Amino acid sequence: MPKTTRIRNAAWIVAWDNTTQSHGYLTDGDVVFAGDAITYVGKHYSDEADETIDGTDLMVMPGLVDIHSHPSTEPFFRGVREEHGLPSMYMSGLYERGFVFRPDEPGRQAGKEVAYCEMLLTGITTVADLSGNDPGWIDLAARSGLRVFLAPGYASARWHLDNDWDLKYNWDEIGGRHGFDDALKLIDQAIRHPSGRLSGIVCPSQIDTCTADLLSDSWQAAADRNLPFTTHCAQSVNEFQEMVKRHGKTPVQWAKQIGILGPRAILGHAIFLDEHSWLHWHSHEDLNLLADSGTSVAHCPSPFARYGHGMEDFGRYRRAGINIGIGTDVAPHNLIEEMRLASIVARILAENIKTTSTAEVFRAATAGGAAALGRDDIGRLSPGAKADFVLVDLKNPFMMPARDPLRSLIYTAADRAIRDVYIAGQQVVRNGKVLTLNHAGALETLTEAQQRMLSGARQRDYKGRTADEVMPLSLPPMGQA
Repeated sequence: MPKTTRIRNAAWIVAWDNTTQSHGYLTDGDVVFAGDAITYVGKHYSDEADETIDGTDLMVMPGLVDIHSHPSTEPFFRGVREEHGLPSMYMSGLYERGFVFRPDEPGRQAGKEVAYCEMLLTGITTVADLSGNDPGWIDLAARSGLRVFLAPGYASARWHLDNDWDLKYNWDEIGGRHGFDDALKLIDQAIRHPSGRLSGIVCPSQIDTCTADLLSDSWQAAADRNLPFTTHCAQSVNEFQEMVKRHGKTPVQWAKQIGILGPRAILGHAIFLDEHSWLHWHSHEDLNLLADSGTSVAHCPSPFARYGHGMEDFGRYRRAGINIGIGTDVAPHNLIEEMRLASIVARILAENIKTTSTAEVFRAATAGGAAALGRDDIGRLSPGAKADFVLVDLKNPFMMPARDPLRSLIYTAADRAIRDVYIAGQQVVRNGKVLTLNHAGALETLTEAQQRMLSGARQRDYKGRTADEVMPLSLPPMGQA
């Protein structure tokens, strides 16, 4: 029989109400788990337990579900991405950065390890990892202790720049097909992994870099395997204009036409819909197309807010009936900070403090993300759900006073109050330290790999610039002759 563990007399529990299908607060209660599953959430557990954790000064909450991340690249952009954007590309730095700064394979492995550690330390227990198909990925994902949905990206084309205003595409449809085949092999291998925590997502990378045939075949492969499907769509003004030029339709409308919207679909970002104020487009159909089809949206506010972009707005999407999950498409991989920013940006763009709430953004980061991934056993604390949960220290100075502990966590304390994390009943973070991976070692390797990436910028840049010329330091160097 698996060992039974009881968290006794937890001050606060973010429990799942099966009647309302929503989270609610339970005070002075118990959470019990055995093996990889929760067996009890409520008051006064009366049976025996093999181990007891004192919950007096703790909040127990479900593990966070991150449905869009790029661990193999984003950690490399510390000191680069925060203020990098091109006014001539509608403020986005996506295309120049992806063209000029490319980490090597050994570095990408370190990037993944660093990102996984950040996720664990910030209460993420499930992640959709949209990385490149690098050797050793399955082993690293399994060692991390995370519940990982591997989403190896592939495409029929790569972005190309000869200048800073005209986005071009280098097409290689055969290469895209090879990438598709390799991705399915990796996903099938991950699903068979004995940990039971690995799965996959079929991920043609971007709607503008994939042919209709590749997107359609990817959709069918996801259906055949009963897996989610994801692609980046409506993520930039450049992409919107490119798709209109090719098809006379918005990216979302073209996705509908070729049959890749539906309950298994997750669109990365879906910010630039036809009625976005930056586009001045004539139609107002996209929001309803997403809602009516049951398509989910992966909302990642930080990278876009840094450009001056924003979803218009989180609350309006939810009121339209769209399921939203939240992702960490940027370093740090901190879903708590993403929840905070999602709420604040929505209020600014809606000019309405009531457009969304803490409950809505927390749902997106838990049950909403789980629904997007086709799971009803994660992102919630209820009997039968997986024992993926987080213990929050209510005595952390940034949590006190904890009148409303989720607000204290999201708007003040963030990861500073995350004490312990459990996934499938196994502890992976203890007292704010990752137990499964070498965070410090990975950071040192990442630092060396970032230097290699930056030193190669001149060879890739369309103007032959150094990394410091592409993205200067925030302050000028002093004392140089």
